[in-house]
Amino acid sequence: MPSFADPFVGNVPRKMTKEELIQAVRLDLAGELEAMFLYDAHSMAADDPLAKAVLADIRDEELVHMGELLELLRQLDPKEAKQFEDGKGEVLEMVEKLKKKKKSSKK
Repeated sequence: MPSFADPFVGNVPRKMTKEELIQAVRLDLAGELEAMFLYDAHSMAADDPLAKAVLADIRDEELVHMGELLELLRQLDPKEAKQFEDGKGEVLEMVEKLKKKKKSSKK
């Protein structure tokens, strides 16, 4: 939940180390994901067409922010970027297996 009561909660009193910055970006990602989830839930629950459209648009902007933060994380931490790519490769392998299975079941 937001910490609006303390206007300095997000301020860091010194420059962050690279490791701290990486952790901060991960936390920022979590915040964007939470915001996306909330806007999506509110859009789905709204009856007003304008409210639905505006909330859905804001939700989509949060997804863009997530993409920006993920790329920043990749740039800051090449090891983590490699792990992301490994995960992507595993999913693509599963996709190929499912395609082959689907083709063989049609024969």
